[in-house]
Amino acid sequence: MEAITLKEITKWLAAHQWVAVLALLLGALVVAWLVDHIFRRLIAALAQRRPSRLDQLLLTHLRWPVQVTAFLLVGQVGLELFLPRHPWRSHLANLLESLLVVLWAAAMVRLLRTFFDSLGHRHQTNPALVRALPLLNNLVTVVLALAGMYWLLQLWGISVAPLLASAGIATAAVALASKDTLANFFGGVSIFVDRPYAQGDYILLPGGERGEVVRIGVRSTRVLTRDDVLVTVPNAEMANSKIINESGEVPRFRLRAAVGVAYDSDLDQVEAALLEAVAGVPEVLAQPAPRARFRRFGDSALEYELLAWVEKPADRGRVLHQINRNIYSIFKQQGIQIPFPQRVVHQPAGTPEA
Repeated sequence: MEAITLKEITKWLAAHQWVAVLALLLGALVVAWLVDHIFRRLIAALAQRRPSRLDQLLLTHLRWPVQVTAFLLVGQVGLELFLPRHPWRSHLANLLESLLVVLWAAAMVRLLRTFFDSLGHRHQTNPALVRALPLLNNLVTVVLALAGMYWLLQLWGISVAPLLASAGIATAAVALASKDTLANFFGGVSIFVDRPYAQGDYILLPGGERGEVVRIGVRSTRVLTRDDVLVTVPNAEMANSKIINESGEVPRFRLRAAVGVAYDSDLDQVEAALLEAVAGVPEVLAQPAPRARFRRFGDSALEYELLAWVEKPADRGRVLHQINRNIYSIFKQQGIQIPFPQRVVHQPAGTPEA
C-alpha cells in the first residue's frame, strides 16, 4: 500500500473545498478548546498558589480573546492554503485581521478597567489617586480607540493624511469654541496632581468665601460655606488663584481672640485670666498649649491676643464665641477693665456758651 503524501492530501482537499472547510473549522474548534483548557488550568493553579483576585480576573478576561484569536489564526492559515489566488482572499484576510484588532482593543480596554478598579479598591485611603484613576482610565481608552481606528484604516488601505488634516481643522474649531471648558479641564488635572486641597478641607476663596470642599469635579470645585450656600468655582480660576487651605497638612487650626485691657492692669493677672478662659472649653487642644501674647500699645488699651488650637476649622466660630464669653465673664469677676475709646470735647477759654 502506497503512502499518501502531503502534496496529494492538499491537492485532494483543494478539489473538495467543502471538506477542507469543515476540516479547517474542526481544527479551529480543537485549537480553541485546547487554549480554553490551558487557561482553565492556569487559573486553577493560580488560585491555589497565589490567591490574587486581580490575576484571576485578568486571566478570565483573556480567555475569550485568546480563544477567538486562535480560531481566526487558523482561518488565516486556511486562506493561505486553500484560496491562495482567489480574488476575495485579500479582503477576507483583511476582515479577519480587522476582527483581531477590534477584539484586542476591546479586550485591552476591559483589562485596563479591571486593573484600575482593583487599584482604586487597594488604595481607598488615597483620595487623590481614587479620583484620578477614572480620568486616567478614560484617557487610556481614548488612546486605544484611536490606535485601533488607525490600524483598521491602514489595513484597508485608507489614507490617514486627509483625515488628519480634517481632524486638525475640526480640532482647532472645537478648541476655539470650548477654550473655557478645556481650561477648566486642565485646571482640574493640575488640582488632581498638585493637591492644593482635598475633599473635606476648609478653604478661603479669593472672594472671601470660606467653607468646606464638598466636591472636586473635572470642570469645577464646589464649596459649602458656613451659611449653607453652595459656591461653584471653575477649576481654571482655582488653579490660577491664591487659595488658603485652613485644614492644611497639620490636622489643627489656630484661633485668635483679641482683647484690650486698661493701662493700669496687672499683666500677670490678665494673662492668667486669659488662659483660664480656655481651660473649660473641650474643643481646645492641650497640645500645643494655649498662650497669651501682649501684642502692642493701643491708643486706649494694652492689646492682648489669646492663641488656642482646635482640631477642626469648622469649630472656629462656635469655639471663639465661647472663649469670648469666658473672657468677658472672668474679666468682670476679677475687675479687669476692658476700656473703650472716649472723646472729651474741651471748650476754648473765652468762648461764650450756647
